[in-house]
Amino acid sequence: MQKILRIKTNTKAVLFEEVKTEYAMLGGRGLIAKILNDEVDPKCDPTGPENKLIVCGGLLNGTMLPCTGRLSVGGKSPLTGGIKEANAGGTAGQMLGKLDIKAIIFENKPADNKWSILKIDQDKAELLPADKYVGMGNYALSAELRKDFGDKIGIVSVGVAGERGYRNSTLQVNDMEGNPVRAAARGGLGSVLGSKGIKAIVLDVTGAANVEYADKEKFVAANKKFIAAVKAHPVTGGMFPNLGTAGLVNMINGLGALPTNNFSDGRWDKAENISGEKLAEMQSTRGGKNGHRCMPGCVVCCSNVIHDEKGNYVTSSLEFETIALAGSNIGIDSLDVIAKFDRLCDDFGIDTIETGGTLGVCMEAGKMQFGDGEAALKLLQEMIEGTDFGNILGQGAEVTGKYLGVKRIPTVKGQTLAGYDPRGLKGIGVTYATSPMGGDHTAGNPLGVPTVDPYKKEGQVELSTQMQVFMATCDSLGTCMMILNAPLGEPENLGYFLEIMSGKFDGEWDPDKLFGIGVQTIALEKAFNKGAGFTAKDDKLPSFMYTEVLPSTGTVIDFTEEDMAMAIPF
Repeated sequence: MQKILRIKTNTKAVLFEEVKTEYAMLGGRGLIAKILNDEVDPKCDPTGPENKLIVCGGLLNGTMLPCTGRLSVGGKSPLTGGIKEANAGGTAGQMLGKLDIKAIIFENKPADNKWSILKIDQDKAELLPADKYVGMGNYALSAELRKDFGDKIGIVSVGVAGERGYRNSTLQVNDMEGNPVRAAARGGLGSVLGSKGIKAIVLDVTGAANVEYADKEKFVAANKKFIAAVKAHPVTGGMFPNLGTAGLVNMINGLGALPTNNFSDGRWDKAENISGEKLAEMQSTRGGKNGHRCMPGCVVCCSNVIHDEKGNYVTSSLEFETIALAGSNIGIDSLDVIAKFDRLCDDFGIDTIETGGTLGVCMEAGKMQFGDGEAALKLLQEMIEGTDFGNILGQGAEVTGKYLGVKRIPTVKGQTLAGYDPRGLKGIGVTYATSPMGGDHTAGNPLGVPTVDPYKKEGQVELSTQMQVFMATCDSLGTCMMILNAPLGEPENLGYFLEIMSGKFDGEWDPDKLFGIGVQTIALEKAFNKGAGFTAKDDKLPSFMYTEVLPSTGTVIDFTEEDMAMAIPF
């Protein structure tokens, strides 16, 4: 029987609670939205005692369906001032499912200002002193925790950035090799967990029971068919295993939507140097690996392991968004520099997208030149060292850009846009502007829909709404969007997935019931943001995008406030 685990950090109380009836068919992002609406004042200070940090898996975590190990974390965001769910792969999502924990709720602030780790196994949960771990980067912390508690544990941790309360801080989740490379990155939620005095969550599933199914035979039969469909699809069974998400670099550059030199262009003549094809070529000579699994049971394998010229491990999960924001966006065409950037961000515990956006406005302001990789890494080092300017950088692109007097700041609701310039992919512009999440591509990316012209506004509001509902559903189920986005476009595959839902939860499932999960989630998120003070006037893209023509496409943003108001109308 699933339980809610509540941690009262002011008293160090660790309490198991029964799952409320209304929470039974909620998970991941949807459950976070419900709990925040039930328990948190939307006007609270994001790093104050009234905010809560919620960690939970999705409805399908722990099942045999592949790629269902996604972990959701959420709370009121220090970066956006609204609701935020951030999502990561790695080992922790599946482990929570196996431990039968539906959610962990961290509340209050420690009265003694002491740091703790939360240790959970099948028998108990307890807060343990974390004095010896404070001040550690995520790599050293992961190694030390594995030495202390065994190498089979799952870890969710904050780096030094989270300890300091940087609004750009992440929660890092270890992968199957123990590296802290899977980031719940967006929105600065690492600083929320840090404000609760929690350095890490340690999960041990030794002896844990398997999850229950309403009809296991039905689930297994449909699951086999769905796995075959995922492996047969040209994207999930072809491009991603071979090139990873880095395979999008040439595609987005060709589209004219690749952020270049602080979103001043959408096409870059050096994009080939940071492409997935170039990365695969580099991997073949250094002993790195494409086709790496970011979580147990993955069949897409879009992650990678990056080695340097000497064959030494540098980082894993060098993904498109990192390559775009830390590459073309700041004019750096060296995959080695980008890999170092990624490693430093994971270790310190900051979002690579927000950090790339922050360095972009620094270059715009003349703090360094576009393309100067050495200078970029030095500014990143200032964040790590905690210099006066480094502390400003740690608050994200919008704070830094305003401090430097920059006019072109590529943020929505205080959060840096991801690896797609919305003037070259207008559907994602609607998502950036209208999603309760702020400028976040994972809230609903309409890439690759041939029936809608990416350069025209016609059809984009409807497309964005559809994709936002789809992604909110994925995030609530705990599934990677890779296994659902392309395969579910085929009616036969959707039928298999509905059988999977029936086999797990019983009852009849149709598309309306399935995607109703996403509709409910977004409605709850919008309600929270309304309480926090957001209005329709906040659903807009950066002002320069309405007036500055994107040279690669000859387009500007031409959505009106009325157009944006038609998105996600529930």
